[in-house]
Amino acid sequence: MASMRKPTLFVLFLIVFVDLVGFGIVLPLLPLYSEKLGASGLMIGCIVASYNLMQFFCAPWLGKLSDRIGRRPIILLSTAGSAISYALFGYASGLSGTQGLVMLLVSRVLAGICGANLSVASAYVADITPPEKRSSGVGMVIGMGFGLGFIFGPLIGGLSNHFLGEAAPGWVAASICLFNFIAAFFILAESRSKDAKPPVKRSQWAQWAHTLKQPKLGILVLLVFLATICFACFETTLPLLLVKHMGFEETQLYYLMAYSGFIAAMVQGGAIRKLVHRYGEKPLILASFFGLTASFVLIPLGSSLGAVLGSLAIYAFFSGINRPPLTGLISIISPDNEQGANLGVSQSASAIGRIIGPPLATSLYVIQAPMPYWVCAGIALVAGLIAMVFLTRLLADVQGGKGGGAAPSPKEP
Repeated sequence: MASMRKPTLFVLFLIVFVDLVGFGIVLPLLPLYSEKLGASGLMIGCIVASYNLMQFFCAPWLGKLSDRIGRRPIILLSTAGSAISYALFGYASGLSGTQGLVMLLVSRVLAGICGANLSVASAYVADITPPEKRSSGVGMVIGMGFGLGFIFGPLIGGLSNHFLGEAAPGWVAASICLFNFIAAFFILAESRSKDAKPPVKRSQWAQWAHTLKQPKLGILVLLVFLATICFACFETTLPLLLVKHMGFEETQLYYLMAYSGFIAAMVQGGAIRKLVHRYGEKPLILASFFGLTASFVLIPLGSSLGAVLGSLAIYAFFSGINRPPLTGLISIISPDNEQGANLGVSQSASAIGRIIGPPLATSLYVIQAPMPYWVCAGIALVAGLIAMVFLTRLLADVQGGKGGGAAPSPKEP
């Protein structure tokens, strides 16, 4: 039986990876499909942001629920829901006008509810890894899953769109997620121990207050929020910048996004482990924000394929080393019975960034195509300065270097 198998990071990685392939199929097409259906720049941003609005409300709740009933049931339920959401996306792609936009919005709302399970996947990693391996574990499962998802997802989406029509990517993504659900049902074991301390019952807003009032967690969640605004702006406007402003073909867009995803996947699947071991989480967080600042300045300045490849490589590398150490530190300083809840708050803060980012980015893009990237450069610079000033002092007792962080006492805030 699946419940009797030993939980492993590799099995969880496969589940997350396949799910994110479906995500990667749909995401690059969403702004373009919305525009073809007659959406304004602001409306495109709102459709993209609806996914994250649902994550804001659902991530802490799903995280707490997984602390109570286990990780496996939540991952299975959300995977099944993702399959339904992508089927709705495929159906919406064959419609037109307002009807198509409404169905597109419904599909993204359902996908956002189900996509809130990444906090549960991060808690799964925390259940089965020691503190010194949390950042590398998150990098392999979540980070590498995202990176590889953005390699194969856009490629599959582009090929299916080219050969089978506009509705095909949604149906292909739905089929992949359905397969993922069946596989997860049989191979995914429960990671949470039956003897684990039960979680403290709090309302969603009380959980937010409990997490954010702790200085260490509050600063880390703020940094996650600022980083995600930058990532959301990049993801939303890159298709528009490359295709509409720079004149690349849609097929080239898929290849460029796959190229960026490949670099990020290599960083998070292998390099992050060595980097955390050698430098620790805190220096990597600082380097990631300052590196992102440089990449956002360079991306819209690209006047040739080589320049675009170079700036995307810088972005991919530094985005690849940003999230794993942030998530790893949140996990390290969280008590065992609050892993899902605190990681849910982090994902919820990330969702707020993804709510704000898309409409901000598309509105700025309408003013001037490079504007979203210049604004993100400023946000990343501010985040780096915040990390430089506060992170070292607040996390002085978390030994980040040479083997990763050491776990504090469960009673420590």
